[in-house]
Amino acid sequence: MASARSALPTGAGTFQPLRHRSGTLRDRLHGYTKQTLGAGGSLNDAVSLPQGESCAGWVAVHAIDFYNDVSTIWAVMAEDPYLDSFRPGEGFPSGVEYRWSEGSGRDATTVSVSAPVYIEKVLQWIADQINDETKFPDDDDEAEALRVFQTPQFAALCGQIFRRLFRVYGIIYSSFFGTLEALQMAPHLNTCFKHFMFFCTEFGLLPEREMEPLEVLVKPIRKQYHLSKGK
Repeated sequence: MASARSALPTGAGTFQPLRHRSGTLRDRLHGYTKQTLGAGGSLNDAVSLPQGESCAGWVAVHAIDFYNDVSTIWAVMAEDPYLDSFRPGEGFPSGVEYRWSEGSGRDATTVSVSAPVYIEKVLQWIADQINDETKFPDDDDEAEALRVFQTPQFAALCGQIFRRLFRVYGIIYSSFFGTLEALQMAPHLNTCFKHFMFFCTEFGLLPEREMEPLEVLVKPIRKQYHLSKGK
């Protein structure tokens, strides 16, 4: 009997980049990075907290921007029929399997899914968090937005977002790098991942154990970050 495959969720590949509403705190903070990179600035400059700005707000905006990077990369290949060939537990970095948790508290369950399904679930979950105005406010009241961003609950949520985005990168590099290379998207992938890792290193957002499956990629990037910082 053939092993069951994990079907991709309905609507897979339909993720759209999330925007920052003009004139809001999120839009203003996003502008720092856009201006720095657009002017040919270094990644170190791009990830550094702007003087006088909130660290929590800076991390919040980058959670959204890095989600956009990953979802845009994934959308390039999310319609490929090849993705349906993965069975539950397949397609992850060597030695690990990322399982998906559904529900909360006593009702929480952990299920084994394929790597493509895991990516789709992560991206949809992150989009749901960001689109929830009570969790990621994007209005004209900067004080209220900062109040939310500076809570322990928001810090925990952002930590989970960054860990899951790292796992998506891990899957892409482990199972789909060749496909993106054939599409001439490997340089873009590498640039996005380097920016992501510089930011995570700057603010200590990823536990060491989380990075172990991608150590061969992570180690030289972190070394470059520390050298550029003179550490």
